[in-house]
Amino acid sequence: MTSALFDSHIPNLPLIHRGKVRDIYGVDDRHLLIVTTDRLSAFDVILPTAIPGKGEVLTQTALFWFRRFEGLIPNHLATDLTLEEVIPDAKLRAELAPRTMLVKKLKALPIEAIARGYLIGSGWKDYQATGKVCGIPLPAGLRLADRLPEPIYTPSSKAQVGEHDENIDFDATVKLVGPELAAQVRDMTLRIYKEAAGYALQRGIIIADTKFEFGVDEHGTLHLIDEALTPDSSRFWPADTYAPGSSPDSFDKQFVRDWLETLDWDKTPPGPEVPPEIVERTAAKYREALRRLTA
Repeated sequence: MTSALFDSHIPNLPLIHRGKVRDIYGVDDRHLLIVTTDRLSAFDVILPTAIPGKGEVLTQTALFWFRRFEGLIPNHLATDLTLEEVIPDAKLRAELAPRTMLVKKLKALPIEAIARGYLIGSGWKDYQATGKVCGIPLPAGLRLADRLPEPIYTPSSKAQVGEHDENIDFDATVKLVGPELAAQVRDMTLRIYKEAAGYALQRGIIIADTKFEFGVDEHGTLHLIDEALTPDSSRFWPADTYAPGSSPDSFDKQFVRDWLETLDWDKTPPGPEVPPEIVERTAAKYREALRRLTA
């Protein structure tokens, strides 16, 4: 098992932001460098134990999808600058390259664009209480983890650091970004999700739901940014063991969440140390997702 990277350090670049998982560095007026660490957050708390290789899996998975859909929508990957130019230290560059994206500076939209194809998580709780998911009516009698008749778009607002995202309806996104851009984000979210879900299913993975982030350039052109269809931004289920009526196994940090739920922990910082066997099994789930999708 490879060693884990909890924090990155690039001496020649200014650190702009250290998020839950990603470290963002300034490069110049037009570019940023994103390093995906092995940090893991659960219940909005960064745990003190990292998952070795997780950042590399997330980066390589996102790159796979960015390239797969680049004919459909531009993405934030930079093409006019190389990593060699940005990180001249060959040893440091080799260490960070598999978990690094050199990207264009774009204006991020204040929307988490979420597509749901199955009834799970907060959507299941909403359905139990109202018969709807984020205000969208669904047929009666659906079970936990049932496939929805059609994928639905359920956006949320982007919360400030330390706060939770809030579900919003389509009209609220119109107020945030205007009708044309709101419709474009909705339609692109559902189209990418449907195509990706179909591809993944052929490789034994159900993409139950996913979230995208979008940005625009100086011309107002929509771009896919941040990450795309990774085990951190999506629910990936093994298709061969899927059975509605119970919460499916998953290729992501749900395994850690389930372990945390067995502890006497109030879900506030500091988080507990994660035992080695949970770390290794979680790392294996991330690796398996990448192997299935890209093999």
